[in-house]
Amino acid sequence: MLALFRESCCWIDSTTKLAGICTDTEDASETDLAKHDEDDYVEIKEQMYQDKLASLKRQLQQLQEGTLQEYQKRMKKLDQQYKERLRNADLFLQLETEQVERNYIKEKKAAVKEFDDKKVELKENLIAELEEKKKMIENEKLTMELTGDSMEVKPIMTRKLRRRPNDPVPIPDKRRKPAPAQLNYLLTDEQIMEDLRTLNKLKSPKRPVSPSSPEHVPSAPMESPTQRYEARIEDGKLYYDKRWYHKSQAIYLESKDNTKISCVISTVGTNEIWVRKTSDSTKMRIYLGQLQRGAFVIRRRSAA
Repeated sequence: MLALFRESCCWIDSTTKLAGICTDTEDASETDLAKHDEDDYVEIKEQMYQDKLASLKRQLQQLQEGTLQEYQKRMKKLDQQYKERLRNADLFLQLETEQVERNYIKEKKAAVKEFDDKKVELKENLIAELEEKKKMIENEKLTMELTGDSMEVKPIMTRKLRRRPNDPVPIPDKRRKPAPAQLNYLLTDEQIMEDLRTLNKLKSPKRPVSPSSPEHVPSAPMESPTQRYEARIEDGKLYYDKRWYHKSQAIYLESKDNTKISCVISTVGTNEIWVRKTSDSTKMRIYLGQLQRGAFVIRRRSAA
């Protein structure tokens, strides 16, 4: 019995030792397997790195050669954008050119029209000034004839004696001819016209002149010294009787003898205005002094 117990104990010990040996063997196998898996992972990772590096080098080579698909795709897109911008720039240039040409033609037409208007206005003003000067000269001539003065230079009568045979040949006189008489005006046009009207009034009772005579000169009636009108010119406009009048405005011109004339203001000067009659297109010059004294009265009328 005791021997059987001893054998059983020996078997248990042997079994325990064998189990311990098996356990140690399994642990060693697991360690070796884990180490082998780690080596495989490193090797796979290295392989992936090498493959990726090779792929990048290949793409770089294709990029340098210009055969990379992504590069060609982006270049095609950039080329389309470039062509689109060029087309838009050409359209914008064409539009701006047409606009500049239209503005040029418009400005040229406006300049030509302004030039023609200024030329016509200058011609009309010069004609009116010359007509006014002509009338003044005719009035001065008539005044001189009325007062007995004459501007004609009478020749001096000289006696010529017969030359004797032995007398030397007379030397012709080379003296300068006398300069023609000149008139220096020390008065203004308004004062001259006022004096002419006064002379005509004084001369009319002594020497009546028929209306058909060429020496007949119409004169404005004497102005009333009591009634005064406010008249001035500012910025190319006429301020008269609390109203403003401008160029090309239609008016009625009334005189002291109740004559009413339909006119249009053609020019506004610094001390006078020019009006054009609508009946015969003749021009008249009206001074501020005449408007202030009431020699002429301006009324508004419709342009139609």
